[in-house]
Amino acid sequence: MASAIIRQIAIVVAIALVPALGQAFYLRTRVPWTAQARAADEIGIKAALALGEGAVWVDARPDHEFEEEHVPGAIQLNEDRWNELLPMMLEQWSPEKRVVVYCGTEQCNASREVARRLRKEAELTNVFILSGGWDAWKGARK
Repeated sequence: MASAIIRQIAIVVAIALVPALGQAFYLRTRVPWTAQARAADEIGIKAALALGEGAVWVDARPDHEFEEEHVPGAIQLNEDRWNELLPMMLEQWSPEKRVVVYCGTEQCNASREVARRLRKEAELTNVFILSGGWDAWKGARK
C-alpha cells in the first residue's frame, strides 16, 4: 500500500514538472525580458524627431533640470510630482499621438519608470523612451 502511495505521489510530481521543464527549455533560447522590453519600447532620436507634431514629448527629469532647459513644447512629468503633473500631460495628449519620454542620459531610469506608469496607470499605448535621453536631443540639435 505504501508503495502505491509513493508511486502516485511520484506521478503527480512528474506531471507537475513537465510544464515547468518545457517552459525552462523554451526560455533558455529567448532574450531576457528586460532586454526585450528595452528594445521594444525605445525610439532613436531620428525616428523621434520624424514624428513632428504627431508626438507629445514628456520630460521625466527633476524640476530644476526641466526649468534649465528642455525639448521645446515638452511636458514635465516626473515621479516626484506624478499626481500633480499627470492631468496636465493628459490634457495635451490625444489617442493618435505617440508619447516620447526622455530623461537625462542613456543610464537614467526615470524615463523608463514614467513610460511604464503611463502604460499601466494611464493606460496609454504608443509610449516610447527616447534612446540616449536629453543628451541625444542636445547632440542632434548641434
